[in-house]
Amino acid sequence: MASILEVQGLAKYYGTQLAVDRISFSLESGEIFGFLGPNGAGKTTTINMLTGLARPSSGRIYYFGQDYTQNIKKAQHLMGIVPDESNLYPELSGFENLSFCGALYGLKKKERENRASELLEIFGLSEAKDKKFASYSKGMKRKLTIAAGIIHNPPILFLDEPTTGIDVASARHIRRLLLQMNKNGTTIFLTTHYIEEAERLCHRVAFIVEGRIIKIDYVDHLLHPVKDRNILLLILSKMDGGIEKMLSSILPGTKCVRISDNEIKIESVSPLRTGQIIRRLEENNIEVIEAKRITPSLEDVFVDLTGIETDIMKKEKREGLG
Repeated sequence: MASILEVQGLAKYYGTQLAVDRISFSLESGEIFGFLGPNGAGKTTTINMLTGLARPSSGRIYYFGQDYTQNIKKAQHLMGIVPDESNLYPELSGFENLSFCGALYGLKKKERENRASELLEIFGLSEAKDKKFASYSKGMKRKLTIAAGIIHNPPILFLDEPTTGIDVASARHIRRLLLQMNKNGTTIFLTTHYIEEAERLCHRVAFIVEGRIIKIDYVDHLLHPVKDRNILLLILSKMDGGIEKMLSSILPGTKCVRISDNEIKIESVSPLRTGQIIRRLEENNIEVIEAKRITPSLEDVFVDLTGIETDIMKKEKREGLG
């Protein structure tokens, strides 16, 4: 694959605060590339610099081999931009918003109206095309904002937290749409703090923490070191301060990690005998409410590399993404 975006030593200061710390990476044609990290890691600042909404303090940005660092605006015809908050007009209808965005990109009237109708159909918004954007649900607003970002058929689509704050059904639909757009040739750069979303969507990911890229690799490569782990999640009736030590003593060679007030995760490279573990806990007057085997995931890789397991990531792991 050819590199269509090259970033070299990109940094951003806000006063004396370093928000992005000399990061370097490339975006390959035809891939979905994810920036994965907790809130405040520098994801939005990075995407803002790449799309011309923020000026880099240092570093270079190349699109298709040409240096656009000093004037990203000249490259905006190459990109679709979907910010984390909608930038569409509440008083206009869905159709009017898309037609207006098409006009901004220089599409002729018939072309932009045909394209608007096509996108409303693709995104399942045809029945709401004449309704004001202000009356849309959060999920509908997100879909229309993405549709507006691709009205001009850009080769690159930038999305900042595409499914944050919307219902599960809408998030699922948006992920399907993104996969279809990518299949049809759109290269996608997205930021997310939903680890399972990155694992489902992305070919490659970059882990970013406190403005620094910790690791960049293909998802399959990142998962390889953890694929042979055996992981058991236990939900217990009670947990005292010594339960990790007690479990480690009866289960040599395992790693026991408390992840909430009544949940503990047991990891081992050897098979875990669930029945034996439950019996030993019950012998110590600890009732096992639920025992669940877990397939190793990108979250395990992220935690191993960064030591960070944020509340939102724990929540996503327990509840899933629909």
